[in-house]
Amino acid sequence: MVNLLRYSPDPFASGEQSYGTIGFQNLPVPISVTRMPQEPRRWWILATVALAQLMVVLDATIVNIAMPSAQHDLGFSDNDRQWIVTAYALAFGSLLLLGGRLSDLIGRRTTFIIGLVGFAGASALGGAAQSFDWLVGARALQGAFGAVLAPAALSVLTTTFTEPRERSRAFGVFGGLAGAGGAIGLLLGGFLTEHFNWRWTLYINLFFAILAVIGAMTFLHSARGEKQKLDIVGAVLAGAGLFALVFGFSRAEPAGWSSLQTWGPLVASGVLLSLFVVRQLVAGHDALLPLPVILDRNRGAAFLGILIAGAGMFGAFLFGTYYMQTQLHYSPWQTGLAFLPQIVLLAGFAQLSTNVLLPRLGPKVMVPIGLALAGLGILSLARIGVGSTYAADLLPGLAVMGIGMGLAMPAAIQTATLGVRQDHAGVASAVVSTAQQVGGAIGTAVLNTLATTAATRYVTTHATSRPPSPDVLLHGSLTAYTTAFAWSGSIFLVGALVTALVFRRRSATIAQRVAAPVPASVPEPV
Repeated sequence: MVNLLRYSPDPFASGEQSYGTIGFQNLPVPISVTRMPQEPRRWWILATVALAQLMVVLDATIVNIAMPSAQHDLGFSDNDRQWIVTAYALAFGSLLLLGGRLSDLIGRRTTFIIGLVGFAGASALGGAAQSFDWLVGARALQGAFGAVLAPAALSVLTTTFTEPRERSRAFGVFGGLAGAGGAIGLLLGGFLTEHFNWRWTLYINLFFAILAVIGAMTFLHSARGEKQKLDIVGAVLAGAGLFALVFGFSRAEPAGWSSLQTWGPLVASGVLLSLFVVRQLVAGHDALLPLPVILDRNRGAAFLGILIAGAGMFGAFLFGTYYMQTQLHYSPWQTGLAFLPQIVLLAGFAQLSTNVLLPRLGPKVMVPIGLALAGLGILSLARIGVGSTYAADLLPGLAVMGIGMGLAMPAAIQTATLGVRQDHAGVASAVVSTAQQVGGAIGTAVLNTLATTAATRYVTTHATSRPPSPDVLLHGSLTAYTTAFAWSGSIFLVGALVTALVFRRRSATIAQRVAAPVPASVPEPV
């Protein structure tokens, strides 16, 4: 009889059978693992979850292209238009942890359907908006229900796919949508705005939601959540802290970095989030965010990679969109089509990453390489000038960025939810969405401030007349774009370096898992 001292499965193993290691005279020996029965309708569940994920992610950008038309229709100012985007991000980012915990407490199927119905209702309300305040309120309501829906969707996927090879395929689809959703939003938003009107960028969510609700009611199991108290104090601290964080960065561009409107909320955010951490330490079993979810070194690195990718990605989409429409004079539909090659490459490399490369190389290789490639692609866009063209100067950079995001995002998302207890799947999924949304909001605000400052400095330095000549204004605008692209690319490169240092080596990861206790499902070999 072999003495089975230690066992831990290798989550990156590929093939139809997963293997772990046993400690026997300090020698790792492969052993077969008894598998749990697979959900027979899991691929239909994936289609349902992917549809909901696409709806939530693309909504962060689909309105961007439609904003000039909405502004003309509703008559709001240039200074006010940021709130169409910020209202969604504020509600989404500040409520995600609460939404993730709800899916653990009341059941993922119930939370998923509530999120879908609420998101669809808020979208219909926004599409029918007759005033600026109406539209902003609807966008905030969208964000609130998105915060319920997004973590429920990912936690359903996490608990449905347990076999390593199928899990890789499922997360390849999900991670690809997480990375490509913003670009798909630009494509779809351009088509709907040009061929219908801006209101259809919101009404389109009704079709997504109806199909997803039908899928959820047909394929998802009805399960009751865990019986425990909801950490109301923690929810208030986390929500207020994240709200203040996103709000503070959103005020950087209109008010300036030295303004109390900017640093006041940021300081408040630091205090509130610190109190939230203290609260989680004393809340015990009822904690809104059990700290082991984020303190695992690999998961922490994955969350960090998602945050940095969100910061660089959404900023690149925003300034790429404005550059194409203002400098290349593309229509909304042409702008959306210009991102199509990036979407295709991202989706293709997402599948290659999760099915072939991640099982062999692990996240320590895949995430940093992906972030570095995305950074180099965006940095190449900083070379644009007056005579730049899409084919020669934009397409190569967008393509490399798509490849990099396809390699990094699915690997980071899969690692961020790997090994989490089932009763913590919802909150772990919420942290993934929180990282991406908060990163996007912060990145957009910071890049917008840097770009605006660079443009103002250029015009002030080079203007010889009042008002400045068209040539000076043109070069000032180009300076804004090149500054934004340069900083966006730098964010990705810093992220690549940091995640390369934080992720454990594959050998160290396996060695750590060897010390784990034997699961009940693994029989002692004879």
